[in-house]
Amino acid sequence: MNGGTWLVLGGAGLVGVQVARRLLRDVAPARVVIASLRESEVAPVLAALRSEFQGAAIDGAWGDLFLPSDLADTPRAALMASVAHRRRLLDALYGDIDSAARDNRLCTLIASTRPNGVIDCVNTATGLSYQDVFDGAQRLRDHLGRGWSDAASVDAEALLLSQSVPQIVRHVTLLDRALRAAGTSVYVKVGTTGTGGMGLNIPYTHGEDRPSRVLMAKTEAGFGHTGLLFLMARTPGGPVVKEIKPGAMIGYKRIAVSPVSRKGKPIRLTSPRPLPLGAALELDEDPTTWPDRGPLEVAVVDTGENGVFSHGEFAAITALGQMEFVTPEEIAGLVVREATGHATGREMVAALDASVLGPSYKAGLLRDLALRDLAETERTAGRPSIALGQLGPPELSKLLFEAWLLKTAVGDLKAQAAMDPTAVSGALADLATSTDIASLAVSIGVPLLMPDGESLLRGPRINVPELKGLDRRVEAPSRAQWDTWAVKGWIDLRASNVDRWKARAGAMVSAGLRTAGSGSHALDHGRVPAVDPAIGDIVAWVLANEMNGHRVEG
Repeated sequence: MNGGTWLVLGGAGLVGVQVARRLLRDVAPARVVIASLRESEVAPVLAALRSEFQGAAIDGAWGDLFLPSDLADTPRAALMASVAHRRRLLDALYGDIDSAARDNRLCTLIASTRPNGVIDCVNTATGLSYQDVFDGAQRLRDHLGRGWSDAASVDAEALLLSQSVPQIVRHVTLLDRALRAAGTSVYVKVGTTGTGGMGLNIPYTHGEDRPSRVLMAKTEAGFGHTGLLFLMARTPGGPVVKEIKPGAMIGYKRIAVSPVSRKGKPIRLTSPRPLPLGAALELDEDPTTWPDRGPLEVAVVDTGENGVFSHGEFAAITALGQMEFVTPEEIAGLVVREATGHATGREMVAALDASVLGPSYKAGLLRDLALRDLAETERTAGRPSIALGQLGPPELSKLLFEAWLLKTAVGDLKAQAAMDPTAVSGALADLATSTDIASLAVSIGVPLLMPDGESLLRGPRINVPELKGLDRRVEAPSRAQWDTWAVKGWIDLRASNVDRWKARAGAMVSAGLRTAGSGSHALDHGRVPAVDPAIGDIVAWVLANEMNGHRVEG
């Protein structure tokens, strides 16, 4: 894919700069947008690329992609110090996803640039894991031993915000939505193994002791991210999704005499003081009370996001049999080749596709046997086996019950396609209440909305709405809320819903059935396998054709 607009996330980083350079050199894009965390990082990269590629359209953007747009330039320390900001971030992470999508910096950036291709060089796993959930958990445990306080509440909120799983799940979900809305064709992620290709015996960390739980969390986040990208790639209608995952230290950016920092703060050169045995050991003392001999400056190799290393550290980590290293130019070459449709043999999603065990011929044969055995056992039990509510989404149980009622009261698909919704609505209510169906449904948390739309048959538990937390009560719900919940997970016996099923039946009949002369292509998710299919096959059709819930291959 040549031309078009390309968005390089993490574009001011070690790999991102080389990706942008490779795009400008080899792809002839109409426009390249360099996005990074801070404007101060983007500005020098824009100046260098514009000088090297004069006349090219190169723009910049910045801000934390995980945050709401209006907070995207706010330092994390300031966010954590504000009650309002913490509550806002908790809502963005755990609350309504539609609201989160409207505010999220990544979503607004993709919507404004509408890129044909996105190359994501953000060191996502490192950013998530080094929020350090383990330190947060220990702080909270310390509070529990001392009694709850305002400080404990702050640390509890910080711990919730540092969880990598909710963050990466929401990030990928928002990313998928944004790419689809923008019509983006390809997304390539530069991922991480978390350990530079080494195993649990890795002798290196980011300064903490080994074995590093935080480093293992980085690997967990990195491969969890890969798994979610695998799902993105298998979702119909989205962009091509790929990942290049370097398995060595990435280096390097420059060699120079440079001031040394720790966590963004300059290290000052000082003089030692003696401490006698048995004296209290305070791990952090006020540095202003110590002699200040100026900034600590030594010869270093700058490896970008991977850190700044001394001569000795770089020699140790890159030695044969240690982490060794790979250059950002090599990574950029692989990334751009994959992004433009060339196979490199180094792409993670394709490797997973080739390795994951899929459905088998034997299982297909056994499905018919299992369904026949289930039908016979169901007759012996004397009670229909429709749904238990243990397979979601909530719509599944509702759809299965409605399909059973229609099949029993009306007949096959042709009969349903010709039915009178008003008359059938009452017949379904009579059938449900004169048999065990109503009891079966409400016992598993699925209520029945009666034909008048004013009354609900319910049991001790209602699954929908799905309320999390302590509050499981809705005061005076409106008709609009009832309508929403009926679609989501209530058996809806109103004529309007029967009319919806009539249209579905008509669509299934119109799609036609497979015939001997029509070839193997005639059986796909758009068709049902018989004129009088099982309720599971009918609901599978709804899931595939109305919810876009079907496999990519086949």
